[in-house]
Amino acid sequence: MSLEMVMTVFVFFITMLVIFWRPGGMNEAWPASIGALIILLTGAVSRGDIVDIINKIGGASIAIIATIVMAVILESFGFFHWAAAKLANLAKGSGYRLYWYIQLLCFLMTLLFNNDGSILITTPILILLLKNLRLKTYQQIPYLLSGALIATASSAPIGVSNIVNLIALKIVDMSLYMHTAMMFVPATLGLLFMSWLMFIVIKKKLPKRLPASLYDIEDLFFEKNFHPLKTTLSFETKKKRTKFMMKLLLFVFMVRCLLFVASYLSIPIELVAVLGSFILLLWRWYHLRTNPVDILKKTPWHILIFAFSMYVIIYGLHNAGLTDTLVKICEPIVNEGLFYSTFIMGGLVSVLSNFFNNHPALMIGTITLTEMGLDSITLKTIYLANIIGSDMGSLLLPIGTLASLIWLHILRENKIKVKWKDYLSVSLIVIPLTTIVTLFLLFCWVQIIFF
Repeated sequence: MSLEMVMTVFVFFITMLVIFWRPGGMNEAWPASIGALIILLTGAVSRGDIVDIINKIGGASIAIIATIVMAVILESFGFFHWAAAKLANLAKGSGYRLYWYIQLLCFLMTLLFNNDGSILITTPILILLLKNLRLKTYQQIPYLLSGALIATASSAPIGVSNIVNLIALKIVDMSLYMHTAMMFVPATLGLLFMSWLMFIVIKKKLPKRLPASLYDIEDLFFEKNFHPLKTTLSFETKKKRTKFMMKLLLFVFMVRCLLFVASYLSIPIELVAVLGSFILLLWRWYHLRTNPVDILKKTPWHILIFAFSMYVIIYGLHNAGLTDTLVKICEPIVNEGLFYSTFIMGGLVSVLSNFFNNHPALMIGTITLTEMGLDSITLKTIYLANIIGSDMGSLLLPIGTLASLIWLHILRENKIKVKWKDYLSVSLIVIPLTTIVTLFLLFCWVQIIFF
């Protein structure tokens, strides 16, 4: 191993250690950017590489940030409070029914936005809901944990629901349309299996009956909890409020559909995402007359810095010869056949994601695949197996994804402590089985549509 590779690997390990440790609540963008700066100073990444990195992650990053902006705008309309009230009313006092509605909410929010945006939306909604239901902390944790797991894993069915998925799509030259055609069915079935399995695991911890709360009177709850500043928006009845919120969701859904149309027509999807966010911002200004400056403050811009910095570090590893080494190790596996390689490569990325986070794991795995000279179908299938490992298998530990780190941060801010034993009591059973089942479903689906 060369000195350059030793240095680059050392920087990578130290960077990941600080990201997981987060001393003093440090934002993950800081250690990532410092690590990237060291890599640049060593000369492991050239100026040409920087241009290539910007080309690969620029559009994906803009699309994800624009989508998160939509989520922030929804909050200012009172969507969080409305959704929390609706969840409790739909549950009709049943703790079991509430579980399934939470699963549905988290799945849909990830499809409409992305996994990071979904965590930023659903976690505050669930905290608001569970506290108003006056559930004790140990009763809240199963709902919060299962919701976070399904919200993060739900980025698998469509590529646009995860920034690292979007970046990887660019590397393998795969359209959103093709990703969805090959992945939506097996990944969604895998998510249904995951929800069912989680319910079996945590059923005894869920309250059968929910205590009465302010949610029994939705209008009273909304008026008491939602007070946007300088607002001209008013809801005379629950029906009008629901109608308005459904219009917002319908608009977001239309923008989401247009992303696929744009991908099919080879139009940059970030243009559609930015336009959708801008229209929604104008809509907010028309109703609330609020200054858009608050959006700039609430948008997690650090995600751009994190993605760029991690990619610089990964490029450094690639240039130092890591991917060449991985190609030599993985080529015999891939040559064993599609069935075998789907499970092994998906499992490998799962392991790497839990140790090093799914961003670098998927990036390394994807770059390695492109160096093997695989035919189109084999490349795309194994890439999607890597996605399953990155989006689902990475959830074995609470440090495997950026979305999980964001979730833990939100819980800490709300003084809710989830112990590792609480997390592992669910993930050690659910995640490995879900990953295996979904990989098997992917292989079967590919056989149906291509062979």
